[in-house]
Parts: sequence; C-alpha cells; structure tokens
Amino acid sequence: MELILPKITLILGGARSGKSSYALKLAEELHKSVTFIATAQAFDEEMSARIQKHKAERPTDWETLELPLNIASNIPQIKSELIILDCVTLWVTNLLMKFVKYDLVDEAPFMQSAKGETEALLAAIQNTDQEWLIVSNEIGLGLVPPYQMGRVYRDALGWVNQRLAQEADKVLFMVAGIPMTVKGS
Repeated sequence: MELILPKITLILGGARSGKSSYALKLAEELHKSVTFIATAQAFDEEMSARIQKHKAERPTDWETLELPLNIASNIPQIKSELIILDCVTLWVTNLLMKFVKYDLVDEAPFMQSAKGETEALLAAIQNTDQEWLIVSNEIGLGLVPPYQMGRVYRDALGWVNQRLAQEADKVLFMVAGIPMTVKGS
C-alpha cells in the first residue's frame, strides 16, 4: 500500500516528543524528492553540535535550505515533491529576536510580523504542488511564563500553531514518540 500525504500535515508536540523523527520517517517512507527547511541557528557550540547531528540523520540526497527567516520568499525556488519545515518554534524565535530590547519584546510589531509571516507562508504553500510536513512545538500546555518575553512568545507561537492547524489537512500530536491524530484521517 502506497503512503499518501495530504497537502499540509502539521506535527505538534512537546520538546523531545519525536516530532522531527516522525517527520523524517514519513518522508523516507514516501520515496519522494525532499527539501528540508531548517530554521535553527548555531549561536553556540552546543547548538552547532545539535545541528550537525540533525544533518547527519537526514538522507544525503535531500536538499537542505537553512532559512531562519523569510521562508515564504524562498518557496518558489524549491522543486522537490515534499517539503519539511522544521521547525516553526525556532522560526518564531528568530522573528521574536528582531523585536527584543533589554529583555523586553515590542509586542505589537512582533505579533504583526508573526501574523504577516505566517499568512505569507500559508499563501506561498497554497501556490505550490508539494506536500508539506510542518513541525512545531506545542508550548501552551505548561505554566504561564513568569517574564514578558516568554508570555509574548507563547502567545505568538500559539497563534501561529492555531493558524497553521486551521489550514492543515492533517494535524498530529506527538506524545512519547507516538502520533495521535487531532485533525484529518
């Protein structure tokens, strides 16, 4: 039986829940050409090592685009059949950092930017023929962060995840490496 993905599959879960591993496994099972959009940035040795480990886990025939920001504007150049965006969590973090001054976030322009970037991404996705696996952390299940930057970030990522889930054909929630279907079949 051939595995068929819908246009957009959103894979949510907590940290180390198996989101990325599951996306890689799905992509490998499809036997299609893949472009992996990586949003992480190596600001220290530990993160650099993590990025190198993740690169080594991906098949060598996959194209990798390192796009911490401006994802939508780069989508038209992608020619593969399947695109993995991993991860929205770091993409929103990268966006947030443009609006931080003295450990405070200029909330209104950040939220406007996050919403604009998300809508641009969704519009760009709708203009493609590719299937999409989008990975993001669900951070709304924990405590309210005790500091302004954390609260603003949580609110923005929550909004972005909701918007992506609205447009996704399928939404999965990962728990301990097990996918649970939230939306779609």
